[in-house]
Amino acid sequence: MSETVVLLHGIWMPALVMGLLAPRLRRCGYRVAVFGYHSLTQTLENNAAQLAGFIREQGDAKIHLVGHSLGGLVIMQALQATPGLVNGRIVLLGSPVQGSVVARSLYRYRGFRWVLGRNAGRGLLEGVPAWRGHLPLGVIAGNRPMGFGRLTGCLAGENDGTVTVAETRLDNATGSIQVHATHTGLMFSREVAFEVCRFLKDGFFSRS
Repeated sequence: MSETVVLLHGIWMPALVMGLLAPRLRRCGYRVAVFGYHSLTQTLENNAAQLAGFIREQGDAKIHLVGHSLGGLVIMQALQATPGLVNGRIVLLGSPVQGSVVARSLYRYRGFRWVLGRNAGRGLLEGVPAWRGHLPLGVIAGNRPMGFGRLTGCLAGENDGTVTVAETRLDNATGSIQVHATHTGLMFSREVAFEVCRFLKDGFFSRS
């Protein structure tokens, strides 16, 4: 059976931002499809429903999912709404599954709410439900504290400049690691690409 990796970008980003990670995963032997979605004008639920439709269009291939930031939340919402949607493995890159303190800080000011688009509430503010799936799921967090989120002054503990390591932690995840990368840098890191390939192939990272 052929294997396809579906990539999801984060908020404010176009699908093209996955242009470096995608070929690295292809060199690992995967077919790669990038799911582009409207990260500001659509709700988490709407984007999750569209992701489910996109996955069904991939045919009978074994499907893996890799999401950066908000993309990881879209994945989690889709899997909750449609059990059995995929039969592969999942990797989340810097996804604030526990909710984002930066998003909550911005949301307090009406003039900044546009930055979050229609993703307020469940997702960026509240996080996602506990992971109760049976598929292997890995979490990669960045710990290089450089980024937009630092300007809010609300980040505490290890963080990638936008999301804290604690916000990426997901109960019942198969494995989790940290890499020295910024939030955006997670998509461009060779180490991240290597670890994603390792997890998709073996169900665990090269280090714990």
